[in-house]
Amino acid sequence: EAQLVESGGGLVQAGESLRLSCTSSLLSFGDYGIGWFRQAPGSEREGVAFISFGDHRTYYEEAVKGRFTISRDNAKNTAYLHMSNLKPEDTAVYYCAAEKYGGLGYMYWRNTIYGQGTQVTVSS
Repeated sequence: EAQLVESGGGLVQAGESLRLSCTSSLLSFGDYGIGWFRQAPGSEREGVAFISFGDHRTYYEEAVKGRFTISRDNAKNTAYLHMSNLKPEDTAVYYCAAEKYGGLGYMYWRNTIYGQGTQVTVSS
C-alpha cells in the first residue's frame, strides 16, 4: 500500500495556480517532516518546499519563494503545496516526501519515503 499519494497535478497556463495534495497512511503523521520535490525531464530531482514536524517551520528553495506555500493538516494526514503564478520552468513531476522527525535540513534526510508523483505542466 502506498504510504504517500499525491494528487492535484494537471495542465495550466503560465500565471495560473494549482494546489497539490499529499495524503498519507503513515502512522503518527505529525512526527514526520514533509517535503515536496520535483523532477523535470533530463534533470535531477530537486527540493522545493519543506515543513518540519512539531513546530511546522517552513523552508522554500529560491526558485519558488514567494509563489509556493507548503502546509499540513495533521488531523487529515494531509500536506499541501499551493502553487501560484506558475511558470513554464515549474513543469515537472512533483513528489511528496516524508522523513521521520525531519527538520528543514532535507539534505540530511536518510530514510525518506516518497510518493509516486503527480505531473504539473505549465504552458506559456
